[in-house]
Amino acid sequence: MLKLTYTENSLHLEQLGEPMEEWIAARVVFALRLGQGIQVSPSHAAFLVPMDLSLVKHLQAQVTRQQDPDIGVCVGDRDYLEISLRGTWISDHLTTDQGIFVTSLYPMLEFILAKLWQEQGTEVVRS
Repeated sequence: MLKLTYTENSLHLEQLGEPMEEWIAARVVFALRLGQGIQVSPSHAAFLVPMDLSLVKHLQAQVTRQQDPDIGVCVGDRDYLEISLRGTWISDHLTTDQGIFVTSLYPMLEFILAKLWQEQGTEVVRS
């Protein structure tokens, strides 16, 4: 499972080893125990990675090979590849742009995305 945390100023990607449905259920229970509101809805997310990273071509080949409907890649411009994901958006308000996006892909695709994130110099957390 991949978890993307959108904050006011950044995007953080984590690769988690637990099933997405179990993680979402635990998150809902956590929010309810704290008395916090929670919104969970199907959604899409996208982010850019530089085209000059070593794993970009490998990612493109894996996406073509796996035919996973929850991921799409396209050239954003000559310098960046846009990665689009289908998954679940979790936040305290449905209309906010701050929250957590989770998706479950083929393990190799998740691994490559985490490595790409790491290679571009952003922090990756694996648990």
